[in-house]
Amino acid sequence: MLTIHVKTRLCDVFFRLPMTPFRISALLIMAAATLVGAPADPAPLPLSLSNAEISRRFQERREDLIRSAIANLNPADLSKGSFLDVTAALQRGERPADALARLARLNEPAPTGNMFWVYPMAALLATAGDRLDAASQARIAELWRTYWPSRGDTENHWMLYYSGLYIAAQSRPGTGPEQWFNGRSAEENMAEARGYIEHWMRVTTAHGQGEYDSPNYIGEYVAPLSLLAGWAADPAFRLKARMMLDYVLYDYAIEQLNGQYAGAHSRVYPRQVLQPGRVTSSSIGWLAFGLGDRQPGAQALLLALSGYTPPPIIERIARAADRPYVNRELKRTRWRMRNAGPDAIRVGDRQTVPVYKYSYVDRDFILGSSQGGLLQPIQQQTWNLRWRVDQPLDASNTFFAVQPYSSPHEGTMFFGEAWDTVTDLIVRSKADYDSPDKLASGSPHEQVFQHGAALIGLYDLPPGTRFPHIITLFSRDLRNVVEDASGWIFAQGGPVYIAYRPLAPGEWKPNDWTGHLAGGAGGFISAGFKEWGTGHRCYVSGAPRNGYVVQVAPVRDFASYAAFQDAIRVLPLRTAVAPVAEVVFTSLDGSVLHAKYGATPAINGLPVDYGSWPLFESPSGSSARGSRKLDLRHGPERYQLDFESGTITQTVATP
Repeated sequence: MLTIHVKTRLCDVFFRLPMTPFRISALLIMAAATLVGAPADPAPLPLSLSNAEISRRFQERREDLIRSAIANLNPADLSKGSFLDVTAALQRGERPADALARLARLNEPAPTGNMFWVYPMAALLATAGDRLDAASQARIAELWRTYWPSRGDTENHWMLYYSGLYIAAQSRPGTGPEQWFNGRSAEENMAEARGYIEHWMRVTTAHGQGEYDSPNYIGEYVAPLSLLAGWAADPAFRLKARMMLDYVLYDYAIEQLNGQYAGAHSRVYPRQVLQPGRVTSSSIGWLAFGLGDRQPGAQALLLALSGYTPPPIIERIARAADRPYVNRELKRTRWRMRNAGPDAIRVGDRQTVPVYKYSYVDRDFILGSSQGGLLQPIQQQTWNLRWRVDQPLDASNTFFAVQPYSSPHEGTMFFGEAWDTVTDLIVRSKADYDSPDKLASGSPHEQVFQHGAALIGLYDLPPGTRFPHIITLFSRDLRNVVEDASGWIFAQGGPVYIAYRPLAPGEWKPNDWTGHLAGGAGGFISAGFKEWGTGHRCYVSGAPRNGYVVQVAPVRDFASYAAFQDAIRVLPLRTAVAPVAEVVFTSLDGSVLHAKYGATPAINGLPVDYGSWPLFESPSGSSARGSRKLDLRHGPERYQLDFESGTITQTVATP
């Protein structure tokens, strides 16, 4: 009997039909109809966002990561495979001999990773159980007795350390102080660890996260929370960890563009500034929600191993078509040890300063900012523009400005070292910190104000400022850059038009004009610089009282690039640089924005009310400062995280 395969225009499936003369005639007619005028590559069907389909796709991605991790083990080469690869194999009960052989090799030398050793070792203990042989159990017990891992000096370090310590101690119940490096029993270690972790949860859900919205360091919170959400034996503590994973992943989902984390960031490295797709957040976003391109990552693998499944409402929010919208968030600075300043608030016995984040989220771009100032040591990105690209991994789809500040004033604000030595100590690990062409930095001489798709930056650089200039990055992905006689500089980044108006003249320089990173400074910080760090240029302005205006708009809103430029040129704009920098600008949406250095900015004559800034506020979620509650919504759905009571409430409204 004859069988014919016909590819339909609607989907890539085949009908397998027993042929009769009538069916053959009918299929030939159908085939001819589909060929005439048919597109070569049919458009895919809309992605289903039902609970069942979201869950199915997530489980497929989870399985993909775990299978790949197990495949990393190579019995012919015992230098291959990480602790988490071994953990994946032992959790599944697959290739145990290969996993134990690799584990023995990993455990031969004395550990050096500190908290980065603690958390994967804890995951191994929690999952392997009796699959560990006697030799492995004895070696692991000896390491916990003799190796003293540092808990580090950042919140992510402490979370990694304490979550790992908690799970490791839970996995070794009844062990006394003589069996632990710090002279505490398993129960004492669990109590100390839980105390810190719950303190961090309380502070974060009431005052905002300290190392906020970092494309890299989000992983250093997902990893410890995954440990606890997957393996904490106490049901209430385990639920709190799962709720915090919901919290952190929602925070990412509302400020991402095709998986790329956008908006203001607390901490970014040079490569992440210029190539924002190859970051930890993208690997987590792919696993959690299927956003962007697949990337391997230890933190994503641990999330996959933990058994945690994101609530479907967060993927629906991440993929929602109701853009543009404004997203406001309240975060906090790293704890300030000295030089806290008049804006500081106390949380317990520590001082911090609120961080006011604002993002305009369009389907084609995100413009996001914070208020400027010294909000994080070393690696701050005060604002950036990110636009949609089809291939985000290697794109340089970014535009931003920075005042490259370097001073012991900043170092002693956040670190305990002495004024005379703190900068040298910072440079040992963050090689670009004391370089005039660095692209990540906060500055105490900077004020930034955003409303919608318009942004104003103002600066007042006093005499003696180490690097007295402003850098505006024009990445290599920008096209059609025009220096207009009006003073505006126009550019196009994919589906977005950009207008940039400096308040003082500048000059064009290549990024990394010192050659510092190109020369290999900083080891891993500059690795691969030729691939990601070349071809960009910067507009550098050295006037001490200075600033700029930025107005962006989607290409779809204008008939042509020339029409966008015409619209910008006629917008009312008044600028001054004496006695301080000041701008009055009417943006494309008709709002009158007034910013003066040292004063509260105003919109249509009304000062911005920073005092009532919410912890979260967008069409998809809200949280009041101090409430410790986060309410998510999508259509008729409601999903509430109540950290005060430790409960999750889900409802679906009926018409």
